[in-house]
Amino acid sequence: MKKRKIMAMALSCLMVLSAVGCGNDSQGGNASGSATNTNASAGGGTTSQGSTQAEGAEITLWTYPIGKWGDAATVDGLIASFNAAHPEIKVTVEYLDYSNGDDQINTAIEGNQAPDIVLEGPERLVANWGARGLMVDLADLWTDEAKGAIYASVESACKGNDGVYYEYPLCMTAHTMAINRDIFEAAGAMQYIDEASGTWTTDNFIKAVKAVYDSGQANVGAVYCNGQGGDQGTRALVNNLYGGTFTNAEHTEYTANSEENIKALELLLEMEGINYDASIVGGDEINMFCNGTLAMAFCWNVSQEKNNLDKISFDVLPMAFPSTGDPKLCGGIWGFGIFNNGDEAKIAAAKTFIDFMANDEKQAVESVKASSYWPVKDLGNIYEGDDLMTEYSKFVPYMGDYYQVVGGWAEARTAWWNMLQQIGAGTDVKTAVEEFVTTSNAAAKAQ
Repeated sequence: MKKRKIMAMALSCLMVLSAVGCGNDSQGGNASGSATNTNASAGGGTTSQGSTQAEGAEITLWTYPIGKWGDAATVDGLIASFNAAHPEIKVTVEYLDYSNGDDQINTAIEGNQAPDIVLEGPERLVANWGARGLMVDLADLWTDEAKGAIYASVESACKGNDGVYYEYPLCMTAHTMAINRDIFEAAGAMQYIDEASGTWTTDNFIKAVKAVYDSGQANVGAVYCNGQGGDQGTRALVNNLYGGTFTNAEHTEYTANSEENIKALELLLEMEGINYDASIVGGDEINMFCNGTLAMAFCWNVSQEKNNLDKISFDVLPMAFPSTGDPKLCGGIWGFGIFNNGDEAKIAAAKTFIDFMANDEKQAVESVKASSYWPVKDLGNIYEGDDLMTEYSKFVPYMGDYYQVVGGWAEARTAWWNMLQQIGAGTDVKTAVEEFVTTSNAAAKAQ
């Protein structure tokens, strides 16, 4: 593996998050399937939910692969810490992946066997299951102290349109793109990049892609669209190029048919070296970037680099998406939600678990570090000495609006990759985009 070059970054980058707005779409992880881990509880302590009500409760935690929250050995350790404080609660864990996790949960819901706790983001916990009336109100976790500590943009994303808190957040990140620095240097394209800030203008993006393509790299980048996997990358690419938006500010309708977005989609269609590829999703694009087939990846974040270090033989340079102003990155917020299974003892135990994992002074740091992302409140510089995490921290202030809580989100995600496929196959861009907006807004109104 080639030694990773990392520019020295000011650690103060980690302390500017309070002014940030957030977004999310999950991608990747290193665990899948339905392996379980049962831990006998041990320990004491109380929470605002009252541990006495939870005594003897057995609860289930289903977790998507959020960093090492998808790794059984890591989660074993986290739950052992919980058990040391709370012997009265037994926790069973099931690990999900993004290819079939939603189907597993929907099947469990239909069979009246939904998990007690799920670790995921607002687009599922709030905009989907919460909006359907399946989740517990977590208002008692959202104390005045919690509201004062957690970044306001994160708090907003954890609350449904009905004002109910369906998620208690743990961690967040900014999704970026990345380039193969070796290829860009050989092509003379580094002159178009502000390497210190990790930013570039749309005009310079066009020049850089041309330089790399002219150097003999036929596959510079891919607008992947075989499915929804990693679609945060294609949305951010399109929205940033000319300053378009995906939804309105109120999150009540989809606005992807703006002139700015149409112009961006037409640009990508015309660019030599950028291909609409209906054969791959975000995970495939990551693999093609890591093996050198593609010179850039639009589906990227710090977790992807950490997970693929053994596959990469070149220098990776993470980048914000090209824009005509300040970039606005899609971000991720992940936290806990509780399915309302009608058992008050289980609900109380689940709240005790969440409170410990996210609020205990020592445990919260370990819980966040297991995600390989950043805390949703100021926990200090938890990654001191970690050059890679410090480098990626510079992108967190660019996090934009968390729009993934608009109604009809599941239908809109499907309509998005269908739209990209249509454009790649020759459908007029404006026609395809109008169809996307019509389909998505109809789904939003029906919810």
